[in-house]
Amino acid sequence: MTQTTAPQGATTILLIRHGETAWNAERRLQGHLDIPLNAEGERQAALLGAALAGEAIDHVLSSDLGRARQTAEAILRARGATTALQVDPQLRERCYGGFEGLLYSEIAARYPADFAAWQARNVDATLPPGKNQGESFRAFFDRVTTAIAAHAARHRGQTLALVAHGGVLECAYRAALGLSLDTPRDFKVHNASINRFAVEQGKLRLLSWGEVEHLRQPALDELP
Repeated sequence: MTQTTAPQGATTILLIRHGETAWNAERRLQGHLDIPLNAEGERQAALLGAALAGEAIDHVLSSDLGRARQTAEAILRARGATTALQVDPQLRERCYGGFEGLLYSEIAARYPADFAAWQARNVDATLPPGKNQGESFRAFFDRVTTAIAAHAARHRGQTLALVAHGGVLECAYRAALGLSLDTPRDFKVHNASINRFAVEQGKLRLLSWGEVEHLRQPALDELP
């Protein structure tokens, strides 16, 4: 995974997780609930935008949820773009139904059987209904990978920045490496991270994962 540029003619995708929210910080499940960035998330988005300002990016697209839109808009501002952000609801996070809005400990207490199936990675398990109708991990994976493939095909040979969510990044990682959906997630998905993929003949290939150096706080002796 040392190569960070796509082969000539391939579509390059910079898949980016939104900046931090208050619910991320306290491990409260968001799903389709529309939670904005917190102050740290806004800082991360600004640093992300600065890091990408000089990169050749043809299109910036985002999930339609606010935390992703805010992050994508920071990228556009840093580039001096005047065009409206393109949004795609198919890039949303997985819908967790009745789990949404709860801490992990609250989910375990309120829905013990469903929580156990989720933790056991039963990819076809249905989730209890809540404000939104939950979806299985398999249905989520199919939705997300289909959307990414469609954007790559629509902009063949170009470079896209897609701003989405942790679960979306997980699906792309699994698709690119051919990982089974029921294996544990033993890789980190960082807020405001840059994750690079190439798309050739409809297939995702991972180029780099978890770029977060742009978020590093400067040491005091590095300040002017």
